[in-house]
Amino acid sequence: MFTGIVTAIGTIASVEQRGDLRVRIAAPLDPARIDIGASIACSGVCLTVVDRGGRKGDAWFDVDVSGETISRTVKGMWEEGRRLNIEPSLRVGDEIGGHIVTGHVDSIGEVVKADEVGDSLRVAVRARAEMAPLIAEKGSITVDGVSLTVNDVRDRADKSCDFMLNIIPHTGEVTTLGSLRQGDEVNLEIDVLARYLKRMQGLAAAG
Repeated sequence: MFTGIVTAIGTIASVEQRGDLRVRIAAPLDPARIDIGASIACSGVCLTVVDRGGRKGDAWFDVDVSGETISRTVKGMWEEGRRLNIEPSLRVGDEIGGHIVTGHVDSIGEVVKADEVGDSLRVAVRARAEMAPLIAEKGSITVDGVSLTVNDVRDRADKSCDFMLNIIPHTGEVTTLGSLRQGDEVNLEIDVLARYLKRMQGLAAAG
């Protein structure tokens, strides 16, 4: 389980096609605190550490990325040089500073607008029709692994929607979101409460 509060920005150092894709990610972490078998969220995707090394502040860890994961995440995400938002899984006693995040990508969104407003970046993301009913004004959403508050939602005729986000300077600096531009794709995870509500509504309609 995660909270959407990014610990560091990592960079894909190497990619090797095996049965799955073996990806090595370099990040300013302490390898002594990265356990083999531990879960780490990489731009919103929960992955399992299969190896790690380096030194404090200059660590690396390896993960295996399946074809299923590649098909559900943004195009080009698993290429060498790609920057990723990194968040280790919660430990007992950790503060929950964002919201409950599972690390399972629900859909891909497209940035349709990104404007500097004051010191912040105002971003509009287009969500697909199946996601639109689950996004609410002042609700939480995870974008590339970052917990954010939805400022506004505008429904479209094709049942998709555009939702607005405000990326403050701090968030822009400590995550990859500060470099978002029109046309970029992002990984989206809806609030877990919305996911369960959708399931209950489906069961009620079927019954």
